[in-house]
Amino acid sequence: MIEIKVCMGSACFLKGNQANLEYIRKYIEENNLAAEVKIIGGLCENKCEQGPRIVVNGKEYIQVTDEQIKQILKKQK
Repeated sequence: MIEIKVCMGSACFLKGNQANLEYIRKYIEENNLAAEVKIIGGLCENKCEQGPRIVVNGKEYIQVTDEQIKQILKKQK
């Protein structure tokens, strides 16, 4: 199981996690990964200057873009 925690605090959300979340959902759907991926929304963890942030299987990624997310998810397969 791949666990993806997406920070939904206002700073991360405005800095790009709204679009990142949509990208993650689309990637999961296009690659038939719904049974293998769990998405969790998180609130601010006081790391706003590093946003947008996601955590994949316990590993934190900061200032992520959709291209970085694509590479991160490919490595998880």
